[in-house]
Amino acid sequence: MKILKNAIFALSAVLFFSACNNDDEAPTPAESATFTVTIENTLAPKDYLASGATGLLLSGEQEQFTFHAGRGAFLNLATMFVQSNDLFYAFDEKGLELYDESGNAVTGDVTEYLGLWDAGTEVNEAPGDGPNQAPRQSGPNTGMDENGVVGLVNDGYTYPANESVIRVSLAHDGGTEFTLTLENISGSASLPTPLAPGIWAVHGAGVNLFETGKAASAGLEAIAEDGNNAAMVASLEDKTGYVSPFAPGVWAIHNAGDMPLFTNGAADRGEGLEALAEDGDPSVLNTSLNSANDVIAHGVFNTPEGATAPGPLMPGASYSFTFDAEEGAYLNLATMLVHTNDLFYAYGEGGLALFNNGMPVNGDITGNIQLWDAGTEVNEYPGAGNHQPARGGGDSGPDENGIVQPVNDAFTYPAVSDAIRVTIEAKN
Repeated sequence: MKILKNAIFALSAVLFFSACNNDDEAPTPAESATFTVTIENTLAPKDYLASGATGLLLSGEQEQFTFHAGRGAFLNLATMFVQSNDLFYAFDEKGLELYDESGNAVTGDVTEYLGLWDAGTEVNEAPGDGPNQAPRQSGPNTGMDENGVVGLVNDGYTYPANESVIRVSLAHDGGTEFTLTLENISGSASLPTPLAPGIWAVHGAGVNLFETGKAASAGLEAIAEDGNNAAMVASLEDKTGYVSPFAPGVWAIHNAGDMPLFTNGAADRGEGLEALAEDGDPSVLNTSLNSANDVIAHGVFNTPEGATAPGPLMPGASYSFTFDAEEGAYLNLATMLVHTNDLFYAYGEGGLALFNNGMPVNGDITGNIQLWDAGTEVNEYPGAGNHQPARGGGDSGPDENGIVQPVNDAFTYPAVSDAIRVTIEAKN
């Protein structure tokens, strides 16, 4: 038995020192490798481009707020008719479309599109007289639960005409900017009433603050019963912000010092970057790379992982592509940030080295990605510009005649690290 124990100990020692020796050995440099690059859209989905709160308006008072919206956008708001149990003013559930069929901004008095809605959460009492209505109730949420659904008010009571209580008007300030004026004009109405704190939101088609025939959300109930907008304001803030797909793009493998896609500080070369950056079309640039002496390999990425056909890269989805490269090679790529006029993600003009001290690069390579401006079309408000592709305006905006450079305008864009993740896996 002692002999067996000694043998096991000796074998263990050999394995231990062998493992130590292997750990101490430096990896063998590779002259070439097969690389797979994955590009992920990491933007968080959002329902609203803009949103905010409205304040308490007594008779004769008004307030204004300004927002940006492009063609296809809708506006909605909600403010309590205070002399009621759970009634509120709003446009219909889909909201007010901000551009007409000809693409002209809707302006002027839009009060006629408002409805007086019943949240269906508290049994209605005679307007201006009910003991469970906000001006007379002992505390919030004190009326009898109705357990109903949202619909235009239809309870047998008589209410003042909407146009005698509230006025909503829109001004188009130019570009994609609007100013809304909300007024309480109920002083001469049959039932004067405050307008309680509420909310407003700008959104696309299919996004609803409420749905006719369905129960009201807790946030809408608080507005409609008690004029308390805090919960809904917080909910809207979480769902408001810029979000965008990425467009199909181009990748290129090249040598050190080469700049196959663009030159920082110089005008676009007219070889297809403009089509990629304005319209999300990588085909022209990819074709031009066929005759580029400095390009070792190139291609297009255009089909999201799991998809069966080419398409844009939505939040949470990814593109990938694979290539072979030798030591000394560099990678660059370009993909349009779609809800812009001519912005794209790429490495610097010289690309990213694929080997480090003879070893192929592996892991997260997002750090050197930048958001670039192609300088070919004047920038508009992100996510709202009417010359941006999502609103039918690809390659239709005013020419900028500028230079390719990291974006530097008056607008705010998501941090690169919040928008895109690029990883690479190398196999020898």
